[in-house]
Amino acid sequence: MRILKFSDPSFDAQFRRIEQRAEEVPATIEETVKAIIADVRERGDKALFELTTRFDKLELDAASLEVTAEEIDAAMTEVSGESLNALQLAAERIADYHAKQKQETWISTDEADVLVGQMVRPLDRVGIYVPGGKATYPSSVLMNAVPAKVAGVEEVIMVVPMPNGEVNPHVLAAAKISGVDRIFKLGGAQAVAALAYGTETVPRVDKITGPGNIYVATAKQLVFGQVDIDMIAGPSEILVINDGSGNAAHIAADLLSQAEHDELASSVLVTSSEKMATAVQAEVERQLIELSRETIARKSIEDFGAIILAQDLDEAIAFSNRIAPEHLELAVDNPFEILPKIKHAGAVFMGHHTPEAAGDYLAGPNHTLPTGGTARFFSPLSLDDFVKKSSIVSFTASGLHRLGKEIVHIAELEGLEAHAKSVSIRLRK
Repeated sequence: MRILKFSDPSFDAQFRRIEQRAEEVPATIEETVKAIIADVRERGDKALFELTTRFDKLELDAASLEVTAEEIDAAMTEVSGESLNALQLAAERIADYHAKQKQETWISTDEADVLVGQMVRPLDRVGIYVPGGKATYPSSVLMNAVPAKVAGVEEVIMVVPMPNGEVNPHVLAAAKISGVDRIFKLGGAQAVAALAYGTETVPRVDKITGPGNIYVATAKQLVFGQVDIDMIAGPSEILVINDGSGNAAHIAADLLSQAEHDELASSVLVTSSEKMATAVQAEVERQLIELSRETIARKSIEDFGAIILAQDLDEAIAFSNRIAPEHLELAVDNPFEILPKIKHAGAVFMGHHTPEAAGDYLAGPNHTLPTGGTARFFSPLSLDDFVKKSSIVSFTASGLHRLGKEIVHIAELEGLEAHAKSVSIRLRK
């Protein structure tokens, strides 16, 4: 793992490669995804069956496309009591946290003759994408389905790829614990297309949430507008700010916790201590050889990992605010002292005893976070993602007479005669 300094002449060029590691979708991928979406729109279930056979080596028909209650019950028997308890605890903590985000419908009575307000209603139907492939993520089920149900979403539809017909039983257990209503054996761009447009078997949804590979992310981007989406998720990333305090082994472990996700993940330490920099560098190498996913983690660390020496914490904080990391760990003695200086981060993990993994699974806040610098304008998945808001407006006759002249004036400024008349006609005695 290389050690860099902000003063290095090549620093900007070296770090730009990390920042831009997943910036552009190759044209061939976008064209492939467009073709898949068009195929599903045109041929519905038939396209899903053929695409699933091609990509997941799984033969499906209308009777086997959806996971049955019997299949879920069978999966539950394969999950240990300890695992069920852990998933249940996580679900409860996620539900408690997101319940605090609830907003209620409100009406202002500040004016006697004009009422304004906001109506908050849950979405009718949400689709959640749960990744398969390099790892299995029951936590993604919890983080997407639980907030949807807390928000009051009537129907949660889950899609999950099942290569060769296999799915981790913990994913199905998490779905049952979360209250998922229906599960389909679908993955990839074809699953996103099915959720966005509907087929004979898969119902059309109002919003699609959940992470996936580049094909899934591209598909979500292309169907946005037809349905809502949470965000375009890129490769995972972590930035650790350190003041020289703490344990180098702990920091190295936290960096590797992101590196093992995939080869494009980025793990960066910014520290004001040269001693800590060299200690973490050695620890990363020592711990890498102990990982079952060493090949993935090593490529991530070598290609997109870095240890950066800063003059002081202010320089480290300024750098963090520049790149707006998905996960930000404040591995310092007094994290609450510097928290007010943090402008952009998907989630902030405070102090030496708060590894990022605690937020991934059980702390309560959502682990679906903005990546690739989008924390400058995106927020974590929350209850707001599963509700919609409508404005409420009510004028009495006196209210319209009191404000009508100005409404008419603005309409006439815009040259919209009918707009103006719809008000002025009501002002005549």
